[in-house]
Amino acid sequence: QVQLVESGGGSVQAGGSLRLSCAPSGGSVSRYIVGWFRQAPGKDREFLASISRDGERTYYHESVQRRFTISRDSDKNTVYLQMNDIKSEDTGDYYCAVKSFGLTMFIQDYEQWGQGTQVTLSS
Repeated sequence: QVQLVESGGGSVQAGGSLRLSCAPSGGSVSRYIVGWFRQAPGKDREFLASISRDGERTYYHESVQRRFTISRDSDKNTVYLQMNDIKSEDTGDYYCAVKSFGLTMFIQDYEQWGQGTQVTLSS
């Protein structure tokens, strides 16, 4: 098992950028497929993006495909979510999660989750 820790959230103006990080407090994330998810206030958690173990394959929800980029740095044992042109609908709690097989968008397939990091829009 791996304990995941998200960081990088905060308050940002519309149109701005943030880079979220997902790193394990113990163990290696390189063994896993990693996904990023968002839960907006009062809404269900939704899939945003996932990345293969070697970082060669990525999969995005179409709503963020042109603005978000998922990547991983094996040397730093970290997976990132670069968020550009942030919009009001991007407000929420962001979670990373891992799974062993399959680059999928299905939340129930992911095995372990972090505690989340919050993104808000400043006026």
